[in-house]
Amino acid sequence: MSSTPAAYDGNQIKVLRGLEAVRKRPGMYIGDTQRKGFHHMVWEILDNSIDEHMGGHCNRIEMRVHADGSVSVKDNGRGIPVDLHPEEKVAAATVVVTVLHAGGKFGGEDGESAYKTSGGLHGVGASVVNALSSRFEMTIERDGGQFFQAFENGGTPVDKLKRIGASSNHGTTIRFWPDLTIFKAEEGEPELTFDHALIAHSLSTRAHLNPGLQIVYLDERTGVSSEWKAESFVEILDVVTDNRNAPVLQPLSAHQKVATKEGEVEVMVAFRVHAERPSTIVSFANGVTTPNGGSHDAGFRSALLRAYNKYADDNKLTKEPFVADDVREGLAAAISVRLSEPRFSGQTKDKLANTECNGAVSTVTYQLLMKFFEENPKEAKAAIMRADRAARARAAADKARDQVERKSPLAIGTLPGKLADCQETDPALCELYMVEGDSAGGSAKQGRDRRTQAILPLKGKPLNVLRLDDVAKGLRSEEIDNIVQAFGCGAASAFDITKLRYHKLILMTDADVDGAHIVTLLLTLIHKYMPELIAQGHVYLAQPPLYRVRKGKGDPHWIRDDAALEAFFASHGGRDGYEVQRFKGLGEMNAEQLWSTTMDPETRTLLQVQYAPASENTDLDPEPMPVGAAEDAVFELLMGNDVPPRRAFIEERATYAQIDV
Repeated sequence: MSSTPAAYDGNQIKVLRGLEAVRKRPGMYIGDTQRKGFHHMVWEILDNSIDEHMGGHCNRIEMRVHADGSVSVKDNGRGIPVDLHPEEKVAAATVVVTVLHAGGKFGGEDGESAYKTSGGLHGVGASVVNALSSRFEMTIERDGGQFFQAFENGGTPVDKLKRIGASSNHGTTIRFWPDLTIFKAEEGEPELTFDHALIAHSLSTRAHLNPGLQIVYLDERTGVSSEWKAESFVEILDVVTDNRNAPVLQPLSAHQKVATKEGEVEVMVAFRVHAERPSTIVSFANGVTTPNGGSHDAGFRSALLRAYNKYADDNKLTKEPFVADDVREGLAAAISVRLSEPRFSGQTKDKLANTECNGAVSTVTYQLLMKFFEENPKEAKAAIMRADRAARARAAADKARDQVERKSPLAIGTLPGKLADCQETDPALCELYMVEGDSAGGSAKQGRDRRTQAILPLKGKPLNVLRLDDVAKGLRSEEIDNIVQAFGCGAASAFDITKLRYHKLILMTDADVDGAHIVTLLLTLIHKYMPELIAQGHVYLAQPPLYRVRKGKGDPHWIRDDAALEAFFASHGGRDGYEVQRFKGLGEMNAEQLWSTTMDPETRTLLQVQYAPASENTDLDPEPMPVGAAEDAVFELLMGNDVPPRRAFIEERATYAQIDV
């Protein structure tokens, strides 16, 4: 590699002229250079012919997949103009297939566009196909003549457009051979060829989108031919749904032009509801399929939900409103819009962006469905009950998922903090150890019972939630957020104890002042924003030993604190012969020691955190004190913002304190 960089001057600026840019970056124009892009070439040429039909100039399209691997599309439209282009000084037809963004579809408010609506708004369809073909042929019939021009190797003209004979017909035929040096099959797949079934399905769909258009298809490789012609838009549902059982809601359809501020939108909708669960909603804009939906799709879905909820509520058929999934179960629907200036996401046109289509489709759909419901109450009730069954099934599934999975906050696979989760899914069998520090957390993770015990190492000390100026911000702090996520039941107004993921929440810290402080901070958090956890007995304190006492090679004794140590020696004849090990922290214990002393359900000691019982009415105290009320005062005194009462409390009890230094 040269150590001298190339000079950055005018020589470094490369200009991609004509169709060279397409061959350099084909994915920008057709999506990819594999199966999808390979077939996208067909759709580009086909949609140009369909544009002629949409303009009222074509009623027949013939497509062939030839034995040599080429494809031809022939229509009986007007034929691409063959006169001289005023600016390019070559035949207009040549400009259309060699210059990007050239075509008859770029009009505007001046009304000069040759098409009122079209799918190929970007004007790169035919020229891109030419650029990505090893050979491209164009035959035009119009003005009493037949004209022909061929291109090779990505759009290089073999000759000028020439008149090759007389003709009384009109239309355009495009035939192209994809350049197989550009298009490649995915690894492990056979060589790219045109998919008969895919093309047939696409042609069938396009025919049903355009009632009155006849589409003929011949695959010369197999000799199989097909033909489609729909009389009405509602027939497209037979293509969308394939073979399903009898519908619960009979086919409904509407074809209406809606005036919007941005211009007229022509709307076609057709749908029906089946007893079977799968739903299929397909959408189109100017004859082009929009796999990712868009504004027209959103308008249809919102109107459907609105109509169902309106009718169900007005007629007292359900107790709870439906959600979108409820009314879509079993639905087969097709939405098609036509407008003069469609905006798609990219040349592959997979999503419609025109906001005016949302309102237009929503209006047509809502009016259609409400009119049907009001005029056909029996069928309306059947449709509502179908949605209600879906709603009840959804509610049951949600409940089962919460009970069985137990891990709703973690279902996406991202564990809060450094949580090491357990394998069990029944919350009643699960325990969460909150451990002080990574060192102790490591020993706990190694020594635990992975089946039922989860470990959450704590990163430093959590915030004191009673001293937060911005409570919401404090609850979103990393350490507290990790704790709340691990619990799974939310906090404050979002608290829901039915979503608790572990029925034992065990605070395990060092047996020193810092450990006690961490426990106090955690209990403050739980008491303030999740008090029901304490009230229902889910919170525990682990009791790790402070000392390990052993005589010779005998079994060790684990001693909780100084008082217990003195009591042990008093009952065992004094200290002579005993080796005493004081643990400065949980991290000094190995995994086996931590398990046997603090985590083994058979040998450990847990201290359950409890509220004082609720007081009863007495003559001296007519107002009973609810559970947790006494603790409110204690937490506020010890952890709140008011300093003087806390100072007085400490001074009164200073003589009893044992200072850990």
